[in-house]
Amino acid sequence: MRKLVFIAVATFIGWKYFGPEQTVMLGPGVMVADLPRQEKVLNTTKIVIDNYLITPLASFDIKAKVLSKETYSLGRESDLSSIDLALGWQKMSDESVLDNIEISQSGRWYRWRTDAFPIPRREIETQSANMHLIPANGLIEDMIDQVKQGQIIRITGSLVRVDAKDGWHWQSSLTREDTGAHACELVYVTSFELLN
Repeated sequence: MRKLVFIAVATFIGWKYFGPEQTVMLGPGVMVADLPRQEKVLNTTKIVIDNYLITPLASFDIKAKVLSKETYSLGRESDLSSIDLALGWQKMSDESVLDNIEISQSGRWYRWRTDAFPIPRREIETQSANMHLIPANGLIEDMIDQVKQGQIIRITGSLVRVDAKDGWHWQSSLTREDTGAHACELVYVTSFELLN
């Protein structure tokens, strides 16, 4: 009997911590009508985290639907940013559109594919993006860690460039219009809100 209880407990723990994350369903319709907001930063005070120098490039404020979430533990990037969120806004926050698009993340990339475009390709490209998140503190880090696919969130902070003394650097895209390599946003997150 003890063996069966142990197996049941081990199975539950494995499912809870290593199984698929719950997805929040909100139904059809545009859930986020606003575009992300970005302004040239006036205060370029640098931030030091461990051995990295973080330079703000623009203020950034986004309300979006979480399309996918991926955790990373390898690579220098994970020293600062262990979670990427693929986010969607406008038509890419509408579940009737998203039902027709397969979304995945790996290797710090966000990918999508569809057999029949529910909206024009360019709208998919410009109304969604992969965000590498650098939390400003432990509380924000915990909130990002708990977020689920499908939820509506708001992130406030800065798009940044990160430099190390050995010459390594990592820099955010500064537009939502680009695609491919270097098109991801690198966000220093000073506020993280769950809106649904």
